[in-house]
This record gives sequence, C-alpha cells and structure tokens, in this order.
Amino acid sequence: MLSSLVMDGDKVELSSVDHLFAAEGETVKKYSTRVYTVLSDDKLEIMMPMEKAKLILLPVDGEYDLCFYTSQGLYQCYARIYDRYKSNNVYVLALELTSNLRKHQRREYYRFSCVLDMRSRELKKEEVDSLNTMNPIIVPGLPLRRSLICDISGGGMRFITDVQYEENAYIYCSFPLNLESGTKDYEIIAKVLTVKEVANRPGEFEHRVQYEHLDRDTREEIIKFIFDEERKLRRRTRS
Repeated sequence: MLSSLVMDGDKVELSSVDHLFAAEGETVKKYSTRVYTVLSDDKLEIMMPMEKAKLILLPVDGEYDLCFYTSQGLYQCYARIYDRYKSNNVYVLALELTSNLRKHQRREYYRFSCVLDMRSRELKKEEVDSLNTMNPIIVPGLPLRRSLICDISGGGMRFITDVQYEENAYIYCSFPLNLESGTKDYEIIAKVLTVKEVANRPGEFEHRVQYEHLDRDTREEIIKFIFDEERKLRRRTRS
C-alpha cells in the first residue's frame, strides 16, 4: 500500500511517538521533510530534516508518527528509523513501518479497531451528581449489560450492546486489557456522544462515547495497549 500511495518527493511530517503520552497542552515537536525513495511497502527513505540550516540527527531505533501529504490525501503510520546515511550527496533516514498505512484521522486520538468484551450500565442520578465532587460515588454490585467494544482510543471508544443509552447519558464501563505486564481490569466513566441502531441487527445499538474524569496514567496505559497491538498486527501481517 505504501508504494501505491506515497511518491518520491511527497511531503512528510514526523513526530516522536512519545507525543502520544504528552500532557494536555504540552508542545509536540514536529519535523517536516520529503520522501526520498519508497523502497517497498514496508520501507522508505526520507530526507534528513533540517532546522535553521542544520541537520536534525534523529536517533536510530527511534519510533515516529509519520503523516504523508499525498495526491490522494493525508495518510498516517508509525515507523522505526533503522539506519542513517548519505546517498547521492543527500543525507537520508531509512525507516521501516511498524503499523499499517491508513487514512489520516483529524482527531486527537487514533481509534484502534478491535473486538473486546465489556460490561456497562447507566449511572444512577446520585452517581452523576457526585462526579464533580471530591468524593465521586460509584455504587458497587449493580447489574451490568454485556457489551462489545468495536474500537478504542485514548479519548473514547465505540461499542455495541442490546440496550439503547440516551445521548449525553453517563455510563459505567468495565473491561479487561491484555497488557505486556498481564491482564488488567479497567473501570471507566464515559459520556454518550451518539447512538444508532446497528444495520440489519434490530435490538442492537452502537454507541460512541468519550471518557470522563480519566486519570493520565490510565489514559497512557490505554494508548500503550493500542500501540502494542498495532505492532503485533503489523508483525502478523508481514509474516
């Protein structure tokens, strides 16, 4: 896909994947340069970026978020620098893709398509009223409905269940993620943004939600889970 969409000379912006874990309001450093040569669907060379007429020596083994400006629109992927060298008097970086190339999404967080089991329920009024207090109340032991997460990001998720939550409702979500350190259970409060019935599946509803009152450590763990799963998927595709 890379060789069919990205052409030599196309503009490319790159930023360290560390920006995924940047604090809100923190400045993210981006470098702008050009594609030098597309070597294959997995590898390419880009011109070494410059700043104030000086070459920026980005580190070998560093992983970067790339955004390509192509004739068919913006495309994004993650890639690792595996070499630096001079070719025909041009300083270049050799990169290997670590994720699939996809249409660039103009949103704060990339949504990762998946299938994950979840349990959910709507918050009670007293729970909602307590959310902005110093001691929010989440009543334990209330019945939960089986749900299925379709995609997940650092800012929210999309899931399907057989109950139709109201837009702007607050819901309690419980789901496990398989992290490198082992399986961890998450309990998250989310606000419903949109609801629609699933086509050809009467009685099932798709919900798009955003997290509410999510602490930074939990958000970073979710983002890292997505990033690790992308790399696993890429390895399986290549093998």
